[in-house]
Amino acid sequence: MTKRPRTLTAAFVRTVGRTGVYGDGRGGRGLSLRVYRTVDGRITKTWRQRVRINGRLTSIGLGPYPEVTLAEARRKALDNSRMVRQGRDPRGRGVPTFAKAARRTIELHRDSWKEGSPLPQQWESTFRLHAAPLMEMPVDRITSADVLGCLSPIWSTMPTAARKAKHRITAVFRWCIGRNYRRDNPVDRAVAALPKQNGGGGGHHRALPHGEIASALRAIRRVGDGSPAALCVELIALTAVRPGEARGARWDEIDMDAARWTIPASRMKAGREFTVPLGTGALAVLERARRLSDGSPLVFPSRTGRMLAPRTAAGVLRRAGVDSTLHGFRSSARSWMAESGVPAEVAEACLAHVPKSRVVQAYQRSDLLERRAEVLRAWGDYIG
Repeated sequence: MTKRPRTLTAAFVRTVGRTGVYGDGRGGRGLSLRVYRTVDGRITKTWRQRVRINGRLTSIGLGPYPEVTLAEARRKALDNSRMVRQGRDPRGRGVPTFAKAARRTIELHRDSWKEGSPLPQQWESTFRLHAAPLMEMPVDRITSADVLGCLSPIWSTMPTAARKAKHRITAVFRWCIGRNYRRDNPVDRAVAALPKQNGGGGGHHRALPHGEIASALRAIRRVGDGSPAALCVELIALTAVRPGEARGARWDEIDMDAARWTIPASRMKAGREFTVPLGTGALAVLERARRLSDGSPLVFPSRTGRMLAPRTAAGVLRRAGVDSTLHGFRSSARSWMAESGVPAEVAEACLAHVPKSRVVQAYQRSDLLERRAEVLRAWGDYIG
């Protein structure tokens, strides 16, 4: 009979034929070889490890012998012991893939984003385009080298996209750290290995000179053929609101008789209710939109009845050959206001910018509605 060693050896594991449980000694991290006889009389050997997870003694299977050698079983047992010390479950239960963690992170942030915000779709697009190799990996197995492989191809050639990917991937790993799925953020070490970025971070939106907005609107009307998307773009240009505020506009926010559009705080970037004075051109756009809305609560519904997607509205500019972003219309309007002598505080109020100075906020109690109405009326006449 093979003598039972104090710790397992490769020779003993290979030759032992007596059924039983054979431990790997005091330093074996709970590793044992289990030998048993099947119903057809064959001897079968398999590896098990006993560990305490969340205070409960648990048995984990490490695979059969000889597919898993003694050396491989010891390596698995060591990895499992390390994971237990870090507060993780080595069985993989509850440890999500990056794709699942990304979805949970987006859901966590969704409540802080404005209604109708394009950010959920943009985050999903970032992960799909620039984190694809990570998606099916358990988050506790992702290394800095894995992240580096995602960021390095776009780091210098697409710096803006790379920065967004870095920020959004980091957010996922912060969620993982908070849930005890891992203890570090591999993005930090990956970025440390990348060169310094040059350019691409101005943060400015492409915008036309204000003198070209009128011809741009004529081109938009030609290609848009009065569609909700084209009318939405016109309203953005005429009112200088943010694109998301226009795409999410609802009829119960608009008082055509009073020529006022009151956007609730939940849809404003600053979290404050904001009233937009409507000039003649904006009211005409809304009248055309009402004829197309077919009873929808949305002013500019998509073909499916949902809110217009960002790319749908932006596509109108592309088809019209307009070299500006939707947000760029705000910059064009602001430049015209500066050159037309509109006081800075009125111009900033037209764009719903909140003064950074608390002192200015304290003294500027009025939303300058009447003065803003005069400015937007003049702007509408200028570009109409």
